[in-house]
Amino acid sequence: MRNFVSVAVTGAAGNIGYAMLPRLASGEVFGPNTEIELRLLEITPALPSLEGVVMEMMDCAFPLLRNMVVTDDASVAFDGVNWALLVGARPRGAGMQRGDLILANGPIFTGQGQALDGAADDCQVLVVGNPANTNALIAMHNNSKLPKSRFHALTRLDQNRAQAQLAMKAGVPIKAVTNVAIWGNHSATQYPDAENARINGQRAFEVIADHDWLRGDFISVVQKRGAAIIQARGKSSAMSAANAALDHVMSFEGVTAANDWFSAAVRSDGSYGVAEGLIFSFPIRSHGGGRYEIVQGLPISDFAQAKIDATEAELINERDTVADLLG
Repeated sequence: MRNFVSVAVTGAAGNIGYAMLPRLASGEVFGPNTEIELRLLEITPALPSLEGVVMEMMDCAFPLLRNMVVTDDASVAFDGVNWALLVGARPRGAGMQRGDLILANGPIFTGQGQALDGAADDCQVLVVGNPANTNALIAMHNNSKLPKSRFHALTRLDQNRAQAQLAMKAGVPIKAVTNVAIWGNHSATQYPDAENARINGQRAFEVIADHDWLRGDFISVVQKRGAAIIQARGKSSAMSAANAALDHVMSFEGVTAANDWFSAAVRSDGSYGVAEGLIFSFPIRSHGGGRYEIVQGLPISDFAQAKIDATEAELINERDTVADLLG
């Protein structure tokens, strides 16, 4: 267990940062004996707002919060950090297509990958800002110091959404649902895998008799959940995204139970035939301290393979869109 950890959060004045920072400082994520430094990055116009967040953090009087650094300079924000949570990204504007958003965010993550190169020697990098997989790919290709396995993109939010849907359908507590995998892209092509999921140790397909739901509405609800939340509340899913990001960190810091896994987008090593080098969501098992493996040997039906192929094709297209940023 660490006794001190330094964490960078980009876009720290935004809604996700606001939901994330107090939980980081409380000891919930890294443990009750680990002091924490928060290095908070924002664009220059948002620094006054961030100062207000910092005042609130001070007023919480967290015993484990050793220091906070506020900056608009990525090289300062990333100096010596152990985790970099890349939350800040340009949101999709009116009339923007996904390809436009990818290109708009490319320079941001090019710069952040380069800044990490000069500032952080021992760091895990989690990209939350969308399109998360390809933003992580850009940052990874613009960093020569950190191992490529250290760059991740957030699909834990999708896993949490899938677990909740399965639990509600089966009428069981969330903790009864395990072994949920998200394959591919954090987008509407992702594949939430109910075929390998377990409910109280049994296959989800044995517990839930409505197999049409498992192969239909279950998948589409998870894929489109973010849009549904925006339509319902007029804002994006900040609270659940912050929660999922912290779940991701805790899962990588801890050790996964031998009979379970969690979901994260990491660099593909060719497992399950996925093109090597893509940032692709797989079932992951952590060995602690950021060391992990892609779970091997899961059965993949023809139905599942078609879904995996579709999300892989989307990620290949996104990679090709930003090819000039990948060096």
